[in-house]
Amino acid sequence: MLQIAIGTKNPTKVDAIKNGFDGIEANFLPSSVSSGVSAQPFSDEETIRGAINRAKSSLEHVGADLGIGLEGGVVETEFGMFLCNWGAIVDKNNEPIIAGGARIPLSDEIARELRNGIELGDVMEQFTKQKDIRSNEGAIGIFTNHYVNRKEMFTHVVKLLVGQYTYKKNA
Repeated sequence: MLQIAIGTKNPTKVDAIKNGFDGIEANFLPSSVSSGVSAQPFSDEETIRGAINRAKSSLEHVGADLGIGLEGGVVETEFGMFLCNWGAIVDKNNEPIIAGGARIPLSDEIARELRNGIELGDVMEQFTKQKDIRSNEGAIGIFTNHYVNRKEMFTHVVKLLVGQYTYKKNA
């Protein structure tokens, strides 16, 4: 059975990873590891680096066959600030496999708070008057009127990772 180290204990991300590996017999081992990047990543590069760091750290910490990391961030564009989300799978012998997912723009009000140094999860709690948004629907759930939630968003990223991993393994 495949042993998969997960670079977080956040229940939304853990569930997304389990969903993304649907049909593959695996044992999932969540662990609390650092992303090694800012608490609020502000670019694709920093968000990718956080996902890779989580994947590598969890693999080393747990000693599994695979490590997987998911990281959410934001990215500035000429069209405004967007949510971004990235994931990485690593094993002991190959370069990381990475994939990214959905992007939607954030309001100027939310973006301003982020630029002032407040993490998105905290901004969303203030904005919605709800607790622990990051472990539930996430900003994506709020801003898509619950058509897409954080677990679905990250499940899509995990499926992209698993698809690449199984393709390369079978190639």
